[in-house]
Amino acid sequence: MDKEDKVKHSYHFQVAEVVENKVKDVFNFNFGGHHDLAEIVDKAVAVGNITEKHARQLVCGVRLLHHVMKKYPDNAAFKEFWPKFHEFKDALKAQANENCEK
Repeated sequence: MDKEDKVKHSYHFQVAEVVENKVKDVFNFNFGGHHDLAEIVDKAVAVGNITEKHARQLVCGVRLLHHVMKKYPDNAAFKEFWPKFHEFKDALKAQANENCEK
């Protein structure tokens, strides 16, 4: 499947703080791309060493960080961290793909 043929996914993130059983909206934003976050979470859980809750947090964190770092390639902190981040992301993908093929 070519990059142009990939399905676009759109997500809405909402962050709220709960204080004394009252929910207060903090911020929200939309995020999208060709990655199916639910599918990636399923793969992370299938590896067998992470809970679904933590897989959701990990997948969202990695995808959002990756997106921001790509938007600001000249940011000194991102530029230094990019190779390490890519190694980490590739290792996660390899582990998930290896386990899903079994």
